[in-house]
Amino acid sequence: MPGKIKIHSVLLFVTLIYGANYTVAKFVMPEYLEPFGFIVFRIILGTLLFWIFSAVTGADKIKSRKDFGLLFLCGLFGVAANQLLFFKGLSLTNPINGSVIMTTSPIMVMIVAYALGKEGITVKKIIGVLIGALGAYLLLTKDGVSLSEGTFLGDLLILLNGSSYAVYLVLVKPLMAKYKAITVIKWVFLFGGIIAFPFGISELSAVDWASIPVSIWFCIAYVILAATFLVYLLNVWSLKFVNSSLVGSYIYLQPVFATLVAVAFRDDQLDVFTVLYSMVIMLGVYLVSQK
Repeated sequence: MPGKIKIHSVLLFVTLIYGANYTVAKFVMPEYLEPFGFIVFRIILGTLLFWIFSAVTGADKIKSRKDFGLLFLCGLFGVAANQLLFFKGLSLTNPINGSVIMTTSPIMVMIVAYALGKEGITVKKIIGVLIGALGAYLLLTKDGVSLSEGTFLGDLLILLNGSSYAVYLVLVKPLMAKYKAITVIKWVFLFGGIIAFPFGISELSAVDWASIPVSIWFCIAYVILAATFLVYLLNVWSLKFVNSSLVGSYIYLQPVFATLVAVAFRDDQLDVFTVLYSMVIMLGVYLVSQK
């Protein structure tokens, strides 16, 4: 087993990559690629990369139909629903809000893990859930509740995305005890791509590829190579050695990196209420993450 420093360094590196992804992906959508079209393009190329990597490094054979069923569910929650909701939500909100809302994911992981009998629950965790939910509610409704104006709908979709990813983190854990990381992730992406394809093929076919400038191609490459290939591979690798709650808890560092990148490269504004409500959410996440 690798040392604690190596595992935590990998998780921090993943958090850095994904924190920047909020701003990088926002440069692409919706001017050059619509959200669902971008997701299908991302999943197709990501799947190809994982299967090529698997062919080079070697992978296990899936041992049972039950495991195929579990891989399908991981593809549904961890790739298709997760990414469709995330990119659509991000196109309707700003990177700072999106990254803060995603910090509720550890709370969702705890709830799902408890519901499936994978992890216990304590009074401190319940208090953490309530505090985190209060912070999320305050941030969601900060600019009013409207499905046509402001960031409410985008923030809500990001929240649902975090819930979907929480289900994935819990479901994928037992598979990591049986198979190599690349074995799991290549099948998860294949099934996720099959599910997501009908939702985004029309948007993908309408893309004017010739009009995309070189700078945006670099952004697309970052999303596919770093925020997809590296992030998913390193996350499932880390799940072989630590529990899903610890992996999920690293997500509350994302707003720090996402905010720095958004303010530096997009001139986004950070208001005092966003900071305050973010601190409420992070307090809830801290309590949930405590043993």
